[in-house]
Amino acid sequence: MRIVRGIYKARRFSPPKSFPSRPTTDFAKEGIFNILENRYSLLNLNILDLCAGTGNISLEFLSREAGNVTSVDKHPVCVKFMYKLKNELGIEDEWLITKNEVRNYLEQCTDSFDLIFADPPYDLTFHQTLVHLIRERKLLNPGGICLIEHGKQTDLSQEDGYVETRNFGNVYFSFFQFD
Repeated sequence: MRIVRGIYKARRFSPPKSFPSRPTTDFAKEGIFNILENRYSLLNLNILDLCAGTGNISLEFLSREAGNVTSVDKHPVCVKFMYKLKNELGIEDEWLITKNEVRNYLEQCTDSFDLIFADPPYDLTFHQTLVHLIRERKLLNPGGICLIEHGKQTDLSQEDGYVETRNFGNVYFSFFQFD
């Protein structure tokens, strides 16, 4: 896992061998960040990273000084690894790491976000549930973007707020806006 651009550019981090999640590939991450940076301002955002795993996406936002990032994952090994990276990089207030199941987090959340990124395991079937919870709970600020990472077997095109899907190899990103 490496940071593509920004203040932590070229830094590499290796999760333990038995890590319980798969990080977004560098190819897919670079592609999606190119789209984001060309379409939107990534300055001073309040960002939510669901199923954060290694913290790969969170760190990319933080490296680009995009704003404050809240990372949520239920697995203690993932949370511990993100805290390790946070300490190694000396990141203070701009990265909040939370151990919680993402659906529970969304049901209890009272904040709203400018950008929500979710990368649930491809074989799970709650991608639509995440879209519904984010929309129904009004967790996305006006003009905000929700991105759901998924495999080709998942079709989110019929969901309310759907904008488009882009793919990079076997990694798919569906965009949503709920204005």
